[in-house]
Amino acid sequence: MLHVKAKYLCHLFIAASLLGMSCNKKTITQVEKPAWEIAGWQLIWHDEFDGPQIDLSKWGHEVNAQGGGNNELQYYTARPENSFIQDGVLVIRALQENYTGPEGTRAYTSARLRTLNKGDWKYGRFDIRAKLPVGRGMWPAIWMLPTDWVYGGWAASGEIDIMEMLGHDIKTVHGTLHYGAAWPGNIHTGKSFTLPQGDFTNEFHTFRLDWTENEFKWYVDDQLYQTQTQWHT
Repeated sequence: MLHVKAKYLCHLFIAASLLGMSCNKKTITQVEKPAWEIAGWQLIWHDEFDGPQIDLSKWGHEVNAQGGGNNELQYYTARPENSFIQDGVLVIRALQENYTGPEGTRAYTSARLRTLNKGDWKYGRFDIRAKLPVGRGMWPAIWMLPTDWVYGGWAASGEIDIMEMLGHDIKTVHGTLHYGAAWPGNIHTGKSFTLPQGDFTNEFHTFRLDWTENEFKWYVDDQLYQTQTQWHT
């Protein structure tokens, strides 16, 4: 669910990446649908995943085996085996399997979905409710990249990591800004949030980013854990 006040060119990604040797299939449970009305905000984009399949007017699949800039092991596909709707939930499933595509063969598959040219924004409140996978090497993430790389390649034009988690550390998530010069001269600043009880794999949690002209704020279940006011290009 996305509440924003102004439109710009920054789009949303969701993915489950693989850096190690373990995959896990999680049981899907029904998630409670949050209310749309939030005082002071106008809802302009949302996806509750109520349909029988992924809404391709809102999401596109990024298909490649390029390693995501992190030497990742998976082949990102658009196959229903790796991403599908079940019981009102978008499921991204990483599988250990030999898969061959135009860019070669990989021993794992997963999915990476983005809103590029279908949902692009500047400033707003971004709410994503998710239950995360467990397993060493798993790397679920929700992040934003520029639609137009006006200041240069990554990360000169920026990256906003709303949520990242490592599959072997399932009580802690990370929120990060990437900025400055293009790699390898880029800068990243961020903080982590650790659940006082439970973990991020056994139930749904809400990951929230508030983005204004002068600051970014990160929340987990509406608990503020980080504010950033300094960045540059």
